[in-house]
Amino acid sequence: MNEFKSGFISIIGRPNVGKSTFMNKVIGHKVAIMSDKAQTTRNKVQGVLTTDDAQMIFIDTPGIHKPKHALGDYMMKIAKNTLKEVDLIMFMVNVDESIGKGDEYIIELLKQTKTPVFLVLNKIDLIHPDQLLVEIEKYQKTMEFAEIVPISALEGLNIETLLTQFKRYLEEGPMYYPKDQISDHPEQFVVAELIREKALHLTNQEIPHAIGVNVDKMTKAENEKVHVEATIYVERDSQKGIVIGKGGKMLKEIGKRARRDIEMLLGSKVYLDLWVKVQKDWRNKPNFIKQMGYREDEY
Repeated sequence: MNEFKSGFISIIGRPNVGKSTFMNKVIGHKVAIMSDKAQTTRNKVQGVLTTDDAQMIFIDTPGIHKPKHALGDYMMKIAKNTLKEVDLIMFMVNVDESIGKGDEYIIELLKQTKTPVFLVLNKIDLIHPDQLLVEIEKYQKTMEFAEIVPISALEGLNIETLLTQFKRYLEEGPMYYPKDQISDHPEQFVVAELIREKALHLTNQEIPHAIGVNVDKMTKAENEKVHVEATIYVERDSQKGIVIGKGGKMLKEIGKRARRDIEMLLGSKVYLDLWVKVQKDWRNKPNFIKQMGYREDEY
C-alpha cells in the first residue's frame, strides 16, 4: 500500500496575483474570497485537499505589501509567520507583469527560509510561450527555487502537474482533517467573508478596505432554514450611505448575491439579515480587529 503523505503549503505573493482563485480551483469550493481589489484576503485561509494518498493544507496568506494601518501590520505579521510553520512555500507571481518591487521584497524574505520554495507563474493563458521562458529566466537569476511551474489558476492549466510535484516533496504524515472537510475555518468566518466579497464587488473604489463584516448570529430553524444575522462595518457615514444605497437597493443586492453563495456553502435555505454600522477608523483599533475574527495567535 502506498504511504500517505500530508503537509502544509503556504501560498504567498503580491496582492492580486490569483492566490484565492488558485485555492478555490484546487479545493473545488469557494473557501477564499475573490475580488480584483488589492488586499482582499485579510486572514489566513486554510483550504484542505484530500486525495487517496495525500492531504494538502493550503494557507492563502494576505498579499505582501507595506502596511498603512494596524490591520495592515496584522496582515503582514500573519503572512511572515506562516512561512516559518509550513512544509512547502508556493510563491505565486503574475507572469503577465514584470518583476516588481513587491516581488523583490518577497524574494528577500524567501531567501531567509530553509523551506522548499516553488515558483508558480500564474496567468500563462495571457502570454506567448516565448515570453514565459523570458520571465522564467528573470526569476531564476533572483534565487534558487525547488521547482518552477507555470499555471493558469483561472483556466485550471497545469494544476494537476503542480499538485503532483507538491506530493513528491511532502513527507509521510497523518490525515490532519476529516477527508470531507475543505476548510479549517468555522462556517461563521466563511459566511462573513462571502458577504464581504459581495460588498467589495458592488461598491466603488472608495470603500473596499473600509469594509469589515461580522456574523452576529447563525441559527438553524426547525424547517432546516438557516437564519444569519450579520453587520457590515464601515469607517464613515458617507460609506454607510453607499453600502445601503438609494432606498436600500445596494444592501438588498449584496444580500441577494451573498445568500446564493451561503446556501451553496451550507447546503440549505438561508434567511439573511444585514445591518450596516459605522465604526470610526476600525482598522486602527486592535481590539475591534480581534472582535472581527482576525487573530494573531493562530500560529
